[in-house]
Amino acid sequence: MPRISIGVPFHNVEEYLPQCLDSILRQTFTDFEVIMVDDGSTDGSFEICQKYASKDSRFKLIHQENGGVAKARNNCLRHMTGDFIAWVDSDDWIEDDYFERLIRTQERTGADMVCIGIKTFMNNEFYMGSHQDKYGAFPGHVIPKKIGMSDVFWGIYALISVWGNIMDAKLYKGVVFSEGIALDDQGNKFKLFLQSKKIIGIPELGYVYRIRSGSITQDGITNFEKILDGKVMQITNLEKFMYYIENANYEVDYFHNLYSEWLDKQLQGVDSSWNEDQQERYLNFVSKHKKLFKKRLSKRG
Repeated sequence: MPRISIGVPFHNVEEYLPQCLDSILRQTFTDFEVIMVDDGSTDGSFEICQKYASKDSRFKLIHQENGGVAKARNNCLRHMTGDFIAWVDSDDWIEDDYFERLIRTQERTGADMVCIGIKTFMNNEFYMGSHQDKYGAFPGHVIPKKIGMSDVFWGIYALISVWGNIMDAKLYKGVVFSEGIALDDQGNKFKLFLQSKKIIGIPELGYVYRIRSGSITQDGITNFEKILDGKVMQITNLEKFMYYIENANYEVDYFHNLYSEWLDKQLQGVDSSWNEDQQERYLNFVSKHKKLFKKRLSKRG
């Protein structure tokens, strides 16, 4: 049984896959398996992964019909056998000692979730965030659970993604990624936080997140529709988050206040570049969910 199971779901990323997989091969920590799930690629991605699987028995390749990244993650989970689970997105990469730092910190602290800072790569430039420095402000670098979970609203600590960490495989017991929706990280990571007992944040950088240039259209109308679609899914995920919080009876008042603040922030943050009709549509959309939230609170009494 390997110490770490690494999930790499992929779809049509032949340009980036070698850098991703090579960064895993170069790891100073070697007790791992890599579960690569092809989500119906139509380019050369599958053939690239075949080469890695044929040369290194730790790399295992699975094919599925195109069904989205959440379905691919679930397929990864079905084949993982490690003590800890990690994810590396197929167009990202990791530093050579990434897993060494994560697993040694886990062994020293006994944490069931260990996170490390993320740097962004875009247009051939690296961008360093400040979130990793905030980990150092917590005594012993232990991040309070409710603080980690609150990142679903504000993203202050860059903890909402499933990558950038290792987690005890036991946290995934009974957890299934919601298929057929966007923003699968935001809509599922909190389930793992709820089950976690100790979260450690390493105040260093180790994971490289790639933002692909040209992936977001510059057309005003289309871009607005993408933003609105994203907000629809974001609110859907947040409402699911609140449902889980209420059923778990975990810090309910705290998260009710955060969600209310988040909705108010959306009402105040209308993009001035949108035309009058777009602004009205957005405000009506957020106001509708604000009213629904207030109605739900009144029913709870």
